[in-house]
Parts: sequence; C-alpha cells; structure tokens
Amino acid sequence: MKTLAVSLAVLCAAAPLASAAPAEGTNSRPALRASDLFTNSIVAKAEGVTISRAQLDDALTGIRTAAASRGQTIPAEQITALERQILQRLIQVQLLNSKATEADKTAGAEAAEKRVADLKKQAGSDELFSARLKTIGLTEPELKAKMSEELTAEAVVKRELKVEVSDEEVKKYFDENPGRFEKPEMVRAAHVLIGTTDPATRAPLSDEQKAAKKRVAEDVLKRARAGEDFAKLAKEFSEDPGSKETGGEYTFPKGQMVPEFEGAAFSMNTNQISDLVTTQFGYHIIKTLEKIPAKKIELAEVSTEVKEFLTGQAIQKQLPEYLEKLEKASKVEILDERLKPVSEGAASATGAHDHTDTPGHNH
Repeated sequence: MKTLAVSLAVLCAAAPLASAAPAEGTNSRPALRASDLFTNSIVAKAEGVTISRAQLDDALTGIRTAAASRGQTIPAEQITALERQILQRLIQVQLLNSKATEADKTAGAEAAEKRVADLKKQAGSDELFSARLKTIGLTEPELKAKMSEELTAEAVVKRELKVEVSDEEVKKYFDENPGRFEKPEMVRAAHVLIGTTDPATRAPLSDEQKAAKKRVAEDVLKRARAGEDFAKLAKEFSEDPGSKETGGEYTFPKGQMVPEFEGAAFSMNTNQISDLVTTQFGYHIIKTLEKIPAKKIELAEVSTEVKEFLTGQAIQKQLPEYLEKLEKASKVEILDERLKPVSEGAASATGAHDHTDTPGHNH
C-alpha cells in the first residue's frame, strides 16, 4: 500500500483527475462525455460535486499506465483499496477547487507552469518530455490542467489554514539539523549505453544478440578513446533516452546509480574513459567529467525551501481535521457500496451503519 500511496501523491501527473481545470474566471462544471451518457454512473456526490464511474476509471487507468511505463503492475487484490484512495482524492480536490478564489486559481496555474517547466528541464528536451508524457497517455496541456487543479487545491488549503513560519523557526531548524544541509560528494559523468534488453518488453536479448551489441559497444569505446567527441557519440549510439540528447550526462552522489556504474564513475580521474562496464541495462562506456567535493550549504541558499518544508509539515498536521470538516459540511456520500471505507461498508452490510458518519476518511 505504500507504493499505492506514492502513486496517489503523483496522481495529478499520472492520471486524469475529476475534471479539467476550469477556464480562468469561471466556476463551470466539466462537460459530459459520450461515455457518461451510456455506461456511466455516479459513484460519489457532495454539494456541488459529483464523481462518475468514468472519472474514477480514467484515474485508475492513468495510474496503471504510469506503473506499466516503469515496468510495474498493481496487484489485482489491491485495486479496490486503490480505487477508494483515488475516489477520496478526487472528492477532496473537487471540494477544494469549489472553494477557490481567483487568487487561488492564479497561484495554482502559475505553480503548474513552473512545475511543468522543471519537468521539461529534467527530461532534457521538449521531445523527450513529450515522449514520456505519451507513455502515461497525457499531452502537455492536459498535464498542466491537472497540475493546475491539484495546485489550486493546495493554494486553498494554505489560505484556509493560514500557516505562518517565521525566519527564527527556519534558522532553528537549520541549526538543529546540520546533517541535512550538506551536499555529498558528487560526480558529473557521461555515458553511452548499448542496451541488452528489449526496449518494449524489457526481456533480456539472446546470447547472439548480446554478442552483436557488445561488438557495437567495443567499437564505440575505441572511437571514444581515439578522441572523438563523447557527447556526439552518446547522441548517435546511446540507448538511454534519459540522457542521450544531453550528451549522456548525469550528475549524481553515491547511492543513486547501480553499483557497477557508480563504482566506475567515482573511481576514475577527470576525463578518463572506462572499459566496458556491464550492468543489468547493458554495456556502458563512461567518461568522468568532473569530481564535485562535498560541501556545507549556507542558510541563505535553502531558507525558502526550509520554510516551504516547515509550512508543509504544519499543514499536514492540520489537514486531516480540516478535510474531515469540509467533507461533513459538504455532505459527501459514497454511492457505490464497494467503494465505501471498509468499516462503513461492514456496518452497512449488517444494518448497523450510522448515517451521520462521514464517508471517505482514510487520511
């Protein structure tokens, strides 16, 4: 279930939410889709909010697709529990968006723009970013709309709970947690990956195919050691979509890469090129570009991040009670018996359900 909770935390980026973000200056409800007219049903409702079966199915499909893109599957026995969590998330996001001011919506849209820009930067190029979105069935405008909705809800929570963190609290946390403000030793390295697994199925290639791949890797190694531009070789030959367009570069501390890759990168001198390094992904030719020593981070560099962290901690303490009150005030009803919280469903089945209980609490 911990894995499922992580999936829910990135629901806005991995799956369609209850509705697209409303147009600026409007409070319009989402339009009905063709599927709503024939096979859809309402699984939950509250004042001004409805969640349909199709919306829940879309969200679940998005999470499954995102998991599949990482080579993971969600066990069948966990699907119902996951659906309950998704449903609660959809209800909460819609309820919070119904309370959004124009300032909240603007803050959510601006935060979404920034977050998408950060994701693009991490991807390395617009093309790679679009390709990654495609694997989870989203376009960039759809992602922005979903993130905007989630971040608008976040803005509402911040405004409603009125959490303030002082500069003194920030400094106190910084002084009392010195170990959290040290940049570890890092290395900037580039690599060319000649893969030994099928890119579609991730199954290992045959011995004959691996031998052919090794010959390609050995040829690339010779060319790199002969002085050819390493970045160009990476763009031409590397099968690592996460780095080939940026010349194969990564910057990382110890403990982030697979041991064979990390060991080679950290053990070499600057501008040294490795022998072939074999990992579960294939054959790597690695060039160490820079050794970055560990250093202490100054408070001025991280004060904003620390304040956001402390604000988030304070909000998390108050959030369950706030959401519970919001759901009660909005008269949330779960109409699908299977999706009611386990305790509520059991009580309903025995005729002992108290209809004043608030459904959907799993905070």
